[in-house]
Amino acid sequence: MKASTPFVFTTGTIGYPLLFVLLIWIVFWAEVRFGVSFNSFGVRPGEIIGLRGIIFSPFIHSDIEHLFNNTIPLFILSLALFYFYRPISWKILLIGLISTGILTWLIGRPSNHIGASGIIYLLASFLFFKGIFSKYYRLVALSLIVVFIYGGLVWYVTPIDPTISWEGHLSGLLSGLGLALIFRRNIAEPPKYSWEQPDYSEEDDPFMRHFDEDGNFIEKLPEDEVEDEEMEYRYIYKERPKKD
Repeated sequence: MKASTPFVFTTGTIGYPLLFVLLIWIVFWAEVRFGVSFNSFGVRPGEIIGLRGIIFSPFIHSDIEHLFNNTIPLFILSLALFYFYRPISWKILLIGLISTGILTWLIGRPSNHIGASGIIYLLASFLFFKGIFSKYYRLVALSLIVVFIYGGLVWYVTPIDPTISWEGHLSGLLSGLGLALIFRRNIAEPPKYSWEQPDYSEEDDPFMRHFDEDGNFIEKLPEDEVEDEEMEYRYIYKERPKKD
């Protein structure tokens, strides 16, 4: 009797994170191959045209180091999102993408804010706070893993480096926290075995029907060996071996 589990590994669990990573690498390859720059498509605070960066900026990176630093966290965190929170994963990504971009546009310095780091902070923040709110041991463990691996990210939500968009990081962090609160009730329920279900009946349980009221195991005879109704079951006892 297996317990149902809310965590199911599907092709999309690893396929979608791979697709995200592949897209940002293709965009970077196109810039290098054709000698163009898409930096102007980033989020540019205070300018209406800068709102297009809400959609485009996560796919644009300034150099190979910037791209590489974002690739692994993006893949790992998005994989965790699609595995542990599959029913709401796309809502988190789409709503988080828009809210992170808008917040960056509102509080950011007048510059082109590019890169997937805002989404990384969104995912890390959501996975951490959502796991804590759920109080489900697997999700709490995920929260602790996120803190252990990516806890150092918190330093970059402050202006410690003028070349880094701390505004985008802070926007992602706040968006993740907000989504964890909004979807607080959408938590994975601990799996239940069949005997934990409210409609469970011992009489209908194939395993429990092998025991009588006193807990003795009984074996049901094959139909061709049954002569009458009274011989349908027989008790099975095993003698303990005698010690010398």
